[in-house]
Amino acid sequence: MKITNSVAIVTGANRGIGASLVRALAARGARRVYAAARRPESLPMTAGPHHNVVVPLVLDVTSTTQIATAAATAPDVTLLVNNAGILTRGGILDADPDDIERELAVNFLGLLRTTRAFVPLIEANGGGAVVNLLSVLALAPMPSTAMYCAAKAAADSATRSLRAEAAARNITVHGVYPAFVDTDMAAGINADKADPAQVAEAIVDGIETGNREHDARPGGRQPMAGLDRRPPQPRPALRRRLNKPGRRRTARPH
Repeated sequence: MKITNSVAIVTGANRGIGASLVRALAARGARRVYAAARRPESLPMTAGPHHNVVVPLVLDVTSTTQIATAAATAPDVTLLVNNAGILTRGGILDADPDDIERELAVNFLGLLRTTRAFVPLIEANGGGAVVNLLSVLALAPMPSTAMYCAAKAAADSATRSLRAEAAARNITVHGVYPAFVDTDMAAGINADKADPAQVAEAIVDGIETGNREHDARPGGRQPMAGLDRRPPQPRPALRRRLNKPGRRRTARPH
């Protein structure tokens, strides 16, 4: 899919990868980019050089009403980027029940419901693409973030299932599996982190070249070969730090 003259919507667009994707899509020639966030007043790019392309949109992906309203407001979309997400800490046996509900509501059900709302619109507009921001942790789970990993794994499975259904509608489906990125979500993690702007550029490159599974590594920009390829593993020392018991940290949804 070519970005030039496309109409995109990016969820969780107010910071991190989401904000960088809005800028990258606008810079690549998108005709319109709906920047969706729970608090659109927090969007940093509405006063930038692409302010005439970026359209702020209220969207909490846990609200079916707001998803329906967003779809009615943006009927011309040809590219959906499901980026909104949260990260909580806790294991399978000790995670806070409320955190479990929130992880599934945002990282899986929010993605699923938003996709179901926009795929018919994309099809009606002649086809396009759906991009799901997943995580390498969907393929290589870590006990200290068990429910995040589980929700992302569910979203990964849904992405693969959607790919077959969407092909008949002239819609390509892309799964993106980044490791650690320098965003608010990863602020408490001591590890090498990629620049979100470079990650966004790699994602846009993947959309245009047709990479269906992409690890979004800046520079390398390697497509994922599929489930038969062993995903990148965190270093043993980093894995020990992440799995160390401690106070739960929660990143708020975008």
